[in-house]
Amino acid sequence: MNQWIEGVKKGDQAASKQLVQHFSGMAQTVAYSKLGDAHLAEDAVQEAFAEAFKNLPKLQTAEAFPGWFKVIVERQCHRLLRRKQHKLIPIQEIEQVAEEKYRPEAIVEKREIEQTLHAFVADLSPAMRISVQLFYFQGYSLREISSFLDTPVSVLKKRLFDARLKLKKTLPVADLMFAVNQLYGGEEGMLHIVNGDHLADTLRQGVVEGEILAWREIYPVGPVFVDMDEKANRAARARYLEDALGIPQAEYLNSEKQEQILNNFNKHKEVILWFEHDLFDQTMLAYLLHFFSKQNLQDTQLSLLCIGEFPGIDLFRGLGQLTATQLKSLSGTWHTVGQRELETGRNMWEAYTSSIPDKHIQFLEEDLSALPFMRDAFEAHLSRMPSAFNGLGRIEQTTLEIAASGIQSPYELFQQVGNQLNVFGLGDLEFWYRLKKMATEPCSLLHIQGLEAFPDFKHEAPSFQNCIITLTELGREVLGGDKDWIALKEIDDWFGGIHLQDGKISWRWDTACNKLVQI
Repeated sequence: MNQWIEGVKKGDQAASKQLVQHFSGMAQTVAYSKLGDAHLAEDAVQEAFAEAFKNLPKLQTAEAFPGWFKVIVERQCHRLLRRKQHKLIPIQEIEQVAEEKYRPEAIVEKREIEQTLHAFVADLSPAMRISVQLFYFQGYSLREISSFLDTPVSVLKKRLFDARLKLKKTLPVADLMFAVNQLYGGEEGMLHIVNGDHLADTLRQGVVEGEILAWREIYPVGPVFVDMDEKANRAARARYLEDALGIPQAEYLNSEKQEQILNNFNKHKEVILWFEHDLFDQTMLAYLLHFFSKQNLQDTQLSLLCIGEFPGIDLFRGLGQLTATQLKSLSGTWHTVGQRELETGRNMWEAYTSSIPDKHIQFLEEDLSALPFMRDAFEAHLSRMPSAFNGLGRIEQTTLEIAASGIQSPYELFQQVGNQLNVFGLGDLEFWYRLKKMATEPCSLLHIQGLEAFPDFKHEAPSFQNCIITLTELGREVLGGDKDWIALKEIDDWFGGIHLQDGKISWRWDTACNKLVQI
């Protein structure tokens, strides 16, 4: 929004068009609520935009625009009310689509739902009615409505909840969202991109409207590239993930379908990214922001919901642990992605995929305040590299420490490592991959009793039932800093775009000062 307003001040027609497109729905809704006439409301909105553009240089901060513009709209409405009144036109008439492309029975059904919905919404209190219209009919987020109406988000949530409860008792349809989807194309209106199938399935339980895309990737493991679409890059990554995690190459390459949905983002009115604080999610977020930073968004709004905690949950592991009710409380609290977020995400992805360690270090020297979780996540990424103390990465170090404390069950070990290293967002496949490296000869650090050979787990995680994990003698020596694991064991591993191999390890993670150093 700041960019649009600055553009309007400089006479940029494209910025003017974007500002008008974004706020027209809000202004029309407010004007119609005051005037009760679609044509008069349209006149008021046009006059309001003309007055706003004329006086825009007087606006001190761009953030104040929504509330300031609403006052102008209301003032124009009062002016029109003092003039001659025109014949009232039902708002349904200006919302009708080109019905000739529908079957006659579909047209009749649509009209009936539309008339019923508007009749019931009209009976709501003015405050509820305008909240419902802006949120459901116009598709604005709660933060945007809050700014425009100068009303706290918590109050808006209560209004929408009460409105849904009231309408549910009276509407002859399943629920309000069903009716809105039928009328306004909710399926095409919003695209939600989330971090996995579990969260996607929960959101589909009526939490949000629109299409939901589960982004399937594990960027913390294996080779990554700035251009992940390039066929040779995808093939190289597919081969590695099959060898390391047992993910069949054909299954990984089928993920091109998610890229196709992403590339067609412009058919949606809004794209909302749902992610959390850890490395697993922040690398996904960085990839997607890098993608969108290269696109012409046109009329599509890009929004972000990214959290690191949730009320009542002491150890927040991620959005996937929330119930449908808890997720509903987050719906609409996302914010519009601006240029700073796009640039920060793009810079992280380009740094993360770089083969040059200096690029990774330089990224942490940038201002990352636009995306507050990226700094900790990126530091966690670098801390996976061999330490200067004993050649162990942070995941291996923590695993040995917990195993040395007496935890012998692989599953309990995974749980405790995941809790302690919450910032990694460590999944089971990634942990078993690390565990396998530590338990494989030569120079093994762990012994897994009851497991004759580590399974390749092509389609599922290995079963460790009845297995017992203990430290080897070398494991104790390395844990104490008496020996350097990487100096003894061959290494062939990827940390983002950095490929570490024997004879090429000149960079280590310094645990004393939490930084990557060259030795």
